[in-house]
Amino acid sequence: MTETIVLPSPTALTERDIAPGLDLVAEINRLRRERNAVILAHYYQDGEIQDLADFVGDSLDLSRKAAATDAEVIVFCGVRFMGEVAKILSPAKTVLIPDAAAGCSLEESCQPAAFKAFRERHPDHLAVTYINCSAEIKALSDVIVTSSNAEAILRQLPADRPILFAPDRHLGAYLARKTGRAMTLWPGSCIIHEQFSEKELVKLKTRHPQALVAAHPECPEAVLAHADHVGSTRAILEFVLASDRQDFIIATEPHIIHQMAKAAPHKTFLPAPGADGGCSCSNCPFMALNTLEKIYLCLRNDAPALVVPEPLRRAALAPLERMLEMSRGLPMAGGSHGG
Repeated sequence: MTETIVLPSPTALTERDIAPGLDLVAEINRLRRERNAVILAHYYQDGEIQDLADFVGDSLDLSRKAAATDAEVIVFCGVRFMGEVAKILSPAKTVLIPDAAAGCSLEESCQPAAFKAFRERHPDHLAVTYINCSAEIKALSDVIVTSSNAEAILRQLPADRPILFAPDRHLGAYLARKTGRAMTLWPGSCIIHEQFSEKELVKLKTRHPQALVAAHPECPEAVLAHADHVGSTRAILEFVLASDRQDFIIATEPHIIHQMAKAAPHKTFLPAPGADGGCSCSNCPFMALNTLEKIYLCLRNDAPALVVPEPLRRAALAPLERMLEMSRGLPMAGGSHGG
């Protein structure tokens, strides 16, 4: 069974019905109180959405925080697999996403039938799967990982068991280099992190010789080779805030800079460049689908809503719980969208 998205009814309010000049923030706050809703925003959301949210962070961390509240409704401003994780961890809560089309290139690159066949070709392998995947892929996996706990979890796995890693080949290759574990990699990648250009990054470093480079491990190896710090989105944030340096080049989705600038307005944060040196190609187009208008509408319409059938939820929960158990006591055990 697959997850489904309950779309708004044909008579539901649409963006065309929103009165000009409506105070969207005030209306969202009113509906949030009426619905007993908690609003979650991933670091890659626009700043105005981050400022509105009850919690801002990486995906798994957000889902766990929402599960710990008494909220009846979760509005997940991120991408679809993140809302799925929230529903898996909080089955009794209604989980709304502002835009049903907010997918993820990593999730799309790894479809259940193909992944099932991949596993069947390697029956003796453990399937270690990055959280940026669908509930169906999670259900076919042995353990889920995030970019912040993957290395520690891999080091706990039996040395004599071969490993399949999906869906991000760059993260998998980075972990193989870090741990020395040979892994068979699924050929997926994040369309955002693949856009960063080593050539343009070197040029930017030349212009800002004092800047430290902080990069997400979904970046290609050539970009990571120039990084002073490699880590999850939250780890990058913590790195730049803890450093006594003033200038940083950020090689991940640039909306994280909103949190950096709020916490350290005296520091300078430069987005890592794409191939043409100045494009906005590192802005995630899926994350950008979420808007204040759509948050308002999903609370008004009670849709789009995620439904995860109970057999699938239980099957997907098992490798997530295995990850949480193996992560117990580890620093930085939260997830990133990049998970």
